[in-house]
Amino acid sequence: MTRLFHISDIHFGLEDRRALDWVAQCIARERPDAVAITGDLTMRARHREFDAACHWIKSLDVPVTVEVGNHDLPYFNLIERFIDPYRRFRAIEGLVERELDLPGMAIVPLKTTARAQLRLNWSKGNVGAAALRQTLAAIDALPAGTRAVVACHHPLVEAGTRGKALTRGGNKALAALASRNVLAVISGHVHDAFDLIHPTKNGPVRMIGAGTLSQRVRSTPPSFNELTLHEGQISVRVRNLEHVPTRDMMIEDVPENALPPRAEGEPVAPVAAVPEVDPPVY
Repeated sequence: MTRLFHISDIHFGLEDRRALDWVAQCIARERPDAVAITGDLTMRARHREFDAACHWIKSLDVPVTVEVGNHDLPYFNLIERFIDPYRRFRAIEGLVERELDLPGMAIVPLKTTARAQLRLNWSKGNVGAAALRQTLAAIDALPAGTRAVVACHHPLVEAGTRGKALTRGGNKALAALASRNVLAVISGHVHDAFDLIHPTKNGPVRMIGAGTLSQRVRSTPPSFNELTLHEGQISVRVRNLEHVPTRDMMIEDVPENALPPRAEGEPVAPVAAVPEVDPPVY
C-alpha cells in the first residue's frame, strides 16, 4: 500500500500559516511515502515567496515532487517572463525535489502553464503539443507494470468548481492519456477538491483535484488530499481544517443538465449538493 499526500495552491505571500503548520504536523506524524505539490507555490513568483516555499518544503523531510503553476511565473518582470519564465521555479525545484520510490506507481508531470496566450487571461490552462508529447514519452518509458499518475496544475476539463481552468488542449490531452491507461490525473488551481471520471473517445480518465492551503479559499476550507494506492486502485480522502467529511468537501459528478452556471465564475451548485431552491439545475 502506497500513501501520497497531494497538496496544491499554497500561495506563499498569501499563505494560511495555520493550515501549513497543520499539514506539516500531519506529515511529521504520519510519514506518507511522498508529497506531490501541483503548483502555485507562490502568489506573485517573488524571490522571497519562493524562498519561503523552499524553506517550508525542505522542512517536511519526506520525498517531494513539485509542478509549476501559473502563479509561479514572473508577474512583475515581463522581460524575464518572456525570456526565461521558469528560471525561478527550476531553482526551487532543484533544491526541494527528491527521487520518489512508489511501488507500482510513478508520478509523471504535464505542463499546463504558458508564458503568454492569445487571450487576455494568461492564468488559464494550456496543454501544448510539445508538453503532451513529453508526458506521453515519459509514460511509455515506465517499467512494465508501473501505473502513471499524471500531475499538472490546471484541471484538463472543467470540474464544476467555482474557479475555472478553461484549459486549451485539455480534451485532447485526456484522450491521449486514456490511451495510456493512466491511473489518475491530479491537479489544483481551482482551490476546491473534486474526484471525477471523465469520458473520452479512448475510455474514461479519473481526475482528482486538491484544494488550497492559502487564504484564497473559495467554496471549502483549506485542505489537502490523502491518496492511497492499494491493489492498483486509488482511494481519496480530503483532509481539512474544519473536519468536514470527504463527501461534503468534493465534487464527485458534474451532471450534464447542471451546466453551465448562469454566470461566469459561479459554481454549478454547493459542493457535492444540488440546491433545493433557486437557482434550479439547467
